[in-house]
Amino acid sequence: MDITFGGKYRLEEEIANGGCGTVFLGVHTVAGKEVAIKLEPAIGKNSPLKQESKIYKTLMGGPGVPWIMWSGRKGDYNVMVIDLLGPSLEDLFKMCNRHFSLKTVLLLADQLISRIEFIHSHSFVHRDIKPANFVMGTGKAAHLVNVIDFGLAKKFRDSRTSNHIPYKQDDVHGVGTSLFAAINTHLGVESSRRDDLESLAYMLIYFLRGTLPWRKIRAPNTPPPPASPSSSPTSPHKPQHQHQQSYNPVSATWDLIRDAKIKAEPLLTMGLPQEFDILFRYARGLEFDDLPDYEGLRRLFRGLAERIGVEYDDVYDWTVASGANSARGSGRRSVSESSTPTRHGTGRRYCAACNARR
Repeated sequence: MDITFGGKYRLEEEIANGGCGTVFLGVHTVAGKEVAIKLEPAIGKNSPLKQESKIYKTLMGGPGVPWIMWSGRKGDYNVMVIDLLGPSLEDLFKMCNRHFSLKTVLLLADQLISRIEFIHSHSFVHRDIKPANFVMGTGKAAHLVNVIDFGLAKKFRDSRTSNHIPYKQDDVHGVGTSLFAAINTHLGVESSRRDDLESLAYMLIYFLRGTLPWRKIRAPNTPPPPASPSSSPTSPHKPQHQHQQSYNPVSATWDLIRDAKIKAEPLLTMGLPQEFDILFRYARGLEFDDLPDYEGLRRLFRGLAERIGVEYDDVYDWTVASGANSARGSGRRSVSESSTPTRHGTGRRYCAACNARR
């Protein structure tokens, strides 16, 4: 039995499943255009998908923001129909053997700074800046970086007064993905514009180095033995059963990664062009409610590109890789004829609407 949404978008196969809902391939019943259809059980009053739909409707039309075609409720589900785009930067990073050239990183940095600036200009912080949440366009827009997944996005300005939200710090870590989260997020500080930029700095360093020092850190599933009272004089010693009951491996992992980030901070950008250190130090030095100098950051990296002779020609590492693979397959095929990276080996494009959080 065919299931359609908005009267014209037919549900096809499931293509992603994560904490943000289930995503299906969809097809416009008349035009035949492929779309992504994101479903969320309609349980309770709070709906992350409804909130995400509102944010997309506010931002769409801006460069690098996917279009939302329809959203609403059908039966037991909240639904959002959105553009089906190309592969994510995380997928392309893996395709390129977990390393991007300096040229590709500079081409990406220029667009990524602009995407973050656009989101901030509409009073939102993304709060989950990571490679999986940026996807490439398709066709004539294949060079365009798109930002997705606003499930954790939040306003940092009061809608009525335009005042910045107040500083707040909780006892537990914040939201997002621990690998790329800002240190202040680990400390439970309310997210602001500076934290999106710090996450961007980690992303760019990740692309150049192929990893981050804390990438493989995971806390054990069972709690380690509690520290003795003498080894931690400032902390009350909990009985063994209380220690086990309060232990959470996810929170413990966040804490371990926080400590690793703080420890690695002095040497994180060693050996990289100084511009990446400047971005990282700049983001770390911003105050909670500071307005970042986005244009200055773009000029910073464009200056590096000019110094090393990089041209902003939209030729990325994966563009070259696709061309090389095509040439090996047939000596008569040109780079422009090469196929784009596919998801799950099915030949279909990667779905940009959902990425499971770590």
